[in-house]
Amino acid sequence: MASFRVRPKFEMTSSKTMEDIITLVKEKLKTNTHNLHGQAMQDHITIRVNRSHRHYWSPQLSVLMYREPEDVTTRITGVYGPMPNVWTLFALVYLAVGVLFVFIAIIGFSQQALGNDSSILYVLPVLAAIAIGMYIFSQMGQKLGAAQTYAIHYFFEEALGESVPEV
Repeated sequence: MASFRVRPKFEMTSSKTMEDIITLVKEKLKTNTHNLHGQAMQDHITIRVNRSHRHYWSPQLSVLMYREPEDVTTRITGVYGPMPNVWTLFALVYLAVGVLFVFIAIIGFSQQALGNDSSILYVLPVLAAIAIGMYIFSQMGQKLGAAQTYAIHYFFEEALGESVPEV
């Protein structure tokens, strides 16, 4: 898994139909030895780590498939990412830090332009450090979930019976 990628993804084409791919994944989920479970329906597949083997940084694979009417191949796009609760937490923290940064910058620079005390601007580097720290923390978490990411990747490769591009 490449560093500095928040949500690794792959794109590929397959000669199998969406229905064939869903059937293959469902059958493989019944007999897998990778401690995985998931859902496969219509044009979407989600593969997760079983609860008994899951930790905070455990990943999931979301696969979206589509086929153009005149095309004979199925286009597959897969995204490896954290569980939705982890993703939501990080998104909300980034949003809060961003909003605080903008508001404090507006207030601080307005005060500075008026010739008043603008010491509130000293909070900006602290907020930037929090954002950088969150990014580093997320990268460390991604490394902790790397083995499970590869297990999911190889499981999907086995189920599909085709080579899936490396993440």
